[in-house]
Amino acid sequence: MSRQKTYVGLDDDAFGGMTPTGNIVRDAQAFGLIPEEQTCAGWSLGRIQQLYDQVSEAWRPYGHMVSRLPDDIRDRHQRIYGAAIKRARELGWAPELLDD
Repeated sequence: MSRQKTYVGLDDDAFGGMTPTGNIVRDAQAFGLIPEEQTCAGWSLGRIQQLYDQVSEAWRPYGHMVSRLPDDIRDRHQRIYGAAIKRARELGWAPELLDD
């Protein structure tokens, strides 16, 4: 019997979710597609893909650029990502490690 792969959630993802999937979850939070408390732990990969599709559609009117977001969404995005970056650094994450 095969086990369905599931997402570990932001809290247990690498460096607090500094991954492509973590970005999808945070963007969904910023756009109000899911509550900010939702980490998506236990979600199937299919469900994450559906969330990715929703996030992509939400970004479309803004050209996938933070600077084009309405003030309320941009402020929420910056707050969510600021907290995520702070936590990731506390966990030892350094963006320059990804330069290779």
